[in-house]
Amino acid sequence: MCGIVGYVGAKNKAIDTVLEGLETLEYRGYDSAGIAYIEKDTISVHKAIGRVQALHDDLGPNVSKNTISIGHTRWATHGSPTVYNAHPHTNQDGSIAVVHNGIIENYEELRDFLKKKGYNFVSETDSEVIPHLLDYHLRKTRSFRVAFLQTLKALSGTFGLVVMTTHEPDVLFAARLGSPLVLGITNTNAIIFASDPAALIAHTKKVVFLNDYEYVIAKQDGTYALHDFMKDTKVVRDPEILAYDAEEAQLGDFAHFMLKEIYEVPQTIRSATLGRIKAEEGIVKLGGLEAVSEQLNYIDRIVIVACGTSYYAGLVGEYLIEEIAGIPVEVQYASEFKYRDEPFSRSTALLAISQSGETADTIAALKKVEDFGVLRLGIVNAVGSTIARMTDAGVYCHAGPERAVASTKAFVAQVTVLAQMALYLSKGNSPLYKPLLKELDALPQKAEQLLKLDATIQKMAKKYAHYNDFLFIGRKYDFPSALEGALKLKEISYIHAEGFAAGEMKHGPLAMIEPAFPTFAIAPNGSLLPKTVSNIEEIRARKGKVVAIGTQGNTQLKRLVDDVLYMPDTLEQTTPILSAIILQLFAYYVALERGHNVDRPRNLAKSVTVE
Repeated sequence: MCGIVGYVGAKNKAIDTVLEGLETLEYRGYDSAGIAYIEKDTISVHKAIGRVQALHDDLGPNVSKNTISIGHTRWATHGSPTVYNAHPHTNQDGSIAVVHNGIIENYEELRDFLKKKGYNFVSETDSEVIPHLLDYHLRKTRSFRVAFLQTLKALSGTFGLVVMTTHEPDVLFAARLGSPLVLGITNTNAIIFASDPAALIAHTKKVVFLNDYEYVIAKQDGTYALHDFMKDTKVVRDPEILAYDAEEAQLGDFAHFMLKEIYEVPQTIRSATLGRIKAEEGIVKLGGLEAVSEQLNYIDRIVIVACGTSYYAGLVGEYLIEEIAGIPVEVQYASEFKYRDEPFSRSTALLAISQSGETADTIAALKKVEDFGVLRLGIVNAVGSTIARMTDAGVYCHAGPERAVASTKAFVAQVTVLAQMALYLSKGNSPLYKPLLKELDALPQKAEQLLKLDATIQKMAKKYAHYNDFLFIGRKYDFPSALEGALKLKEISYIHAEGFAAGEMKHGPLAMIEPAFPTFAIAPNGSLLPKTVSNIEEIRARKGKVVAIGTQGNTQLKRLVDDVLYMPDTLEQTTPILSAIILQLFAYYVALERGHNVDRPRNLAKSVTVE
C-alpha cells in the first residue's frame, strides 16, 4: 500500500536515495507521490499525482544535493488523489514535514481541537493532523523530542511515520504502531527508513525492524536511539541481516514482473521444499515448527486466517490437512475473524498466511487471540515481517521478492508449504504420505513443462479477451483453484469473474450461462472428474462456451469443450499448484490483450497495511 522512505546521513545522497527507494516501492500500488528535503534551513516540498517520475521531472536535473529527505507514495484512503492530499504534509509555517502510513482514527477530534487553536488545514487527509499537533506541542514544550512523544501518545489508530523539522535539521524522527517500518544502517553511516525492506536493500542489508509502540531518533552522523513511547524507556536490540538478493527483484529480460514471477514458479517449488523433504527416505523436516512440536501433539483444531490469494491457498490447505493429517480445519477471512465472537480452546491453533507478513487484517486476527493461550503459527514470505515476529512458530515460503501486485509464485509457495505441513502433522500415518512426498519432489519439472504452453495460452487468451464475464468452476481441490483463477482474471483484466464449486451450478450459476458468458472448467483426472464432466455438459447444453484444464491423455475433454489445456499427470492434492500456472498465464495474456498495466492494476495495492 502506501510507501515511506527517509534518509539522513553525512553524504549528499538524500534526494537520490529517497527517489530511488520510492521507485522500488511502486509495485505496492499508489496514486500520488511526494518528497521533502531541508535546504538552507527551509523545507522544500514537491508533490505530484501519478508516478514518481513526475517528481523527477518537477525537481529537474539541477536539484541540490542534500543530507536529509523524506518521501512517500500514497494510496488514497481519506480524500481523493490530489496534490493537496499527497504526502509529505507540513505545519502552517512549513517547519515540520511528515510522511505517514496507516489511519488516524481520532483525526476528526484532533482536527476540531486544532482548528479551535487557530490551525488551518489544506487537505482532506487524516495525516495532516500530525504536523499541526507536533507544532502545537512544540510551542508548549520547546522540545521537539517531547512534542514528538506527546503527539504519538495522542494518536489513535495505526501509523508508521517519519518526521523532519528545521528545528533539528540533522535529525529524523520515526515511529510505528500497527504499520511496518524498518531502519537500515549503511556502511557510510547513513540511516534509511522504509516501510518495506525492498526500498533500502540496494544500500544495506543491516536493519532494525521497529515493533509497535517504538520510536527512533536518527542523526546525520549515523547514530540512532530506539525507545518505547508508551513506557518512555530506551530499547536495545541488535540489528539483523536481511536474507534478500536485490538482483532477484530486477525485471531482467521479461516484459513484466508478473510474467517473470510466473516463470519463477518451478524454482519457487524447489526453494519451498529444499532441505525440508527427502522423498526417497520419506522424511519431512520443518525446522520452523520443531520448537512447538510437543504443543502440536495436542492440537485438535486449526483455524486458518488470511486474505485474498492467501485465503484461497488456505482453502487448499484445509483439504490437505484434513485429508492427510486428520485434523479439523476452518478457513476464515481475517477481516471477518477479528470481529467474530466464537469459542476458542487451547487445543486450537491459529495459522496466519500472508505473502507480505504485514497484512493488517491478518495481524489483527493474531492480536485477537493474544490472551487466549492458543498456539499461533505463520506461513509468510517476508523474513522479519510483523507476522513472522508475532507468531510462536512458522514456515517461510522462500519465494523471493514478488513485485507484481497480483500474487503468483507466492500462492504456489504457500500451497507447497501447506502440503508439507500436512505431511509433517500426519507423522507418516497417512497412505498419501509417501506418494505426496514423491510428487512434491517431481513438481518443479512438471511446472517447467507447463511453461512451454505459454504461446498456446497466449493465443487462447486473445480468443477470449473480448468477453466481459467469466465463470470458473472446479471440485474438491480444484474449487479453491477456481476461486483463485477468477480472482486473478478480475484483478488484472477487470473482467467480471466468479468462482464456484462445480456442484453448485444447479443452485443458481446456471442462470447466468449464455453464449457471451464463457466458463473455465478445472477438470484434471481425479475422483470427481465424471461429476465435473456432467457440469460441463450442463453448460454446453445451454450454449455456454467452455475452456478446460485437463490431464494429458484425456481425449474426452477435447471432444466436449471449445478449448482445452493439458497439464502433466499429478496427484489430486497437487493439482492446484500446476493449474495455477495456466490460470495465471491466461489472466496475464487477457489483461495484456485488453491493454492494462498487469503489474499495477487500478485501485489495488500489493501489501494491504490498513483495514
